[in-house]
Amino acid sequence: MAGRGPVGVLALQGDFREHIAVLRSLGADAVGVRRPSELAEVSGLIIPGGESSVIDKLSRLFDLAAPLKRAIADGLPVWGTCAGLIMLADTVLDGIQGQQSLGGLDIAVRRNAFGSQLDSFETELDIPVLGEPSVHAVFIRAPIVESASTSVTTLAALPDGRVVAVEQNNLLGTSFHPEMTGDTRFHEYFLSKVTSQ
Repeated sequence: MAGRGPVGVLALQGDFREHIAVLRSLGADAVGVRRPSELAEVSGLIIPGGESSVIDKLSRLFDLAAPLKRAIADGLPVWGTCAGLIMLADTVLDGIQGQQSLGGLDIAVRRNAFGSQLDSFETELDIPVLGEPSVHAVFIRAPIVESASTSVTTLAALPDGRVVAVEQNNLLGTSFHPEMTGDTRFHEYFLSKVTSQ
């Protein structure tokens, strides 16, 4: 089944519509995922930006948390952007009380590492796996990867060394929002992981 079903975007909260639009612009069959039955049909999944504590609560309310954890453990390609990166982290350093993550990425993240919405910013990132030119990255109340195990590959870091994109086996995580810039290379990279499964 892997690689044959549509690519899903977790559609509980956040900017899932933007990801679906980018995937469809690349010719992918993309669908929103809100139920375990829909998750079971997809060949890859994007967890979008939004509010990680809300996505956590809704994933449990919709009985999606346990199936998501199983899918991640079973090797489903999953890419988390911003709040999605927090959801994939094994350790959330400053989550609200009771906040849970799905885990899978052997990293520790800090929520809102750059401050409030007013501290959002844009910058250019060199991401070797995507080639030239540099990637214009938009950070909105973004998390940061504070630490990572040796099994995690750093794909991008800010000039000060703070890690903002990682990969580990079937999982990708970015602190920034590639769906907002018109640069589709990260989505193409994720689709290549889906089709290679």
